[in-house]
Amino acid sequence: MAVSISAVLLLLSITVIFMRNGALKVSHALVCMLLGFCMASSSVAPTINSGLTATASLVSGLQP
Repeated sequence: MAVSISAVLLLLSITVIFMRNGALKVSHALVCMLLGFCMASSSVAPTINSGLTATASLVSGLQP
């Protein structure tokens, strides 16, 4: 749960930065959001979730 909240906040902040720079239009952001909702309800969702979890555990295990 904490990983998904962190990923959502990271993606949200990147989206806001892109929108402020003009690199991402509001319509593009809406399409990306709709794609995310569609993918979350598909059969690919568990694979994406496990990939994000594995990546987060790999990153958290790195020593500075």
